[in-house]
Amino acid sequence: MPQRGTGIEERFVDAAPGIRLWTEQRGPADAPPLLLVMGGQAAGVGWPEPLVDALAARHRVIRYDHRDTGRSTWSFEDRPYRIADLADDVSAVLDGLGVARAHLVGMSLGGMLVQMVLADHPERLLSATLIGTCALSTAPYTRPDGGTVPVAELPGIAPEVLEMWARPVADRGEQAEIERRVEHWRLLAGDRLPFDAAYYRALERQVVAHTGHYHVGTAHGRADDGGMLRTEELARNEVPTLVVSGPAEPIFPPPHPQHLAQAIKGAEVVAIPGMGHALPPEVHRPLAEAILAHTGAAHGAAAGAR
Repeated sequence: MPQRGTGIEERFVDAAPGIRLWTEQRGPADAPPLLLVMGGQAAGVGWPEPLVDALAARHRVIRYDHRDTGRSTWSFEDRPYRIADLADDVSAVLDGLGVARAHLVGMSLGGMLVQMVLADHPERLLSATLIGTCALSTAPYTRPDGGTVPVAELPGIAPEVLEMWARPVADRGEQAEIERRVEHWRLLAGDRLPFDAAYYRALERQVVAHTGHYHVGTAHGRADDGGMLRTEELARNEVPTLVVSGPAEPIFPPPHPQHLAQAIKGAEVVAIPGMGHALPPEVHRPLAEAILAHTGAAHGAAAGAR
């Protein structure tokens, strides 16, 4: 069982025939498990170390690489899969590590995967935290004045982000690819907090070192996204759910977080000042505090119910 550092355990789990997923665990083995689910085409090490360490003070924190990211199996070219299969991988990670129930924290596409598990397998969750994502629901958004807005009319992705996504990505070498990713982070981070290019450069170097190459993955953007809606199931939700709102979010800007909280029964919203669609150092502490307050309250409520 490979080890990296004191108290950190790495392990591969089998998610499906021919699919192995890299996982990492840290924190007390007897603490409540907390599984971090990253966004599309993002490796598990995209969760910043200080944030993971802060959560590991109270949890057995698990992070993992999706298929076609990091050290997990890169299989899409030979065996295309659905986004729904990535949601099944969430449960497979828990199964592979012997975890019956966990707190789930999902960001971006990871937040959608967590919603699918929340809807399909609520018995696997102690709580859910959703960051930088949208509701898998057709229910309209109700404005504070009582008016309603159809989902299709909610604000879309920032044009500058769409423009960058539309550009072909040429292989100009590792350093050029890292700089391209830093510019991508500049757009995703929003305009409320100072942008520290060196921080994101170091993050991407860590991702490349972890993965073993700098090649760009596009599998998740090409995967079949049919059958993801969970409107009725989310409206019946009983799992304690927290929605994190980033006021500088360029992908799912407000009121997407508010709509998400309306679509999921009992969900609450917390805003992280200055946050966009990224996890810079300025948000680590308030985000960790919000997550830990939520998981702590969920744990207390569950204990009281027993």
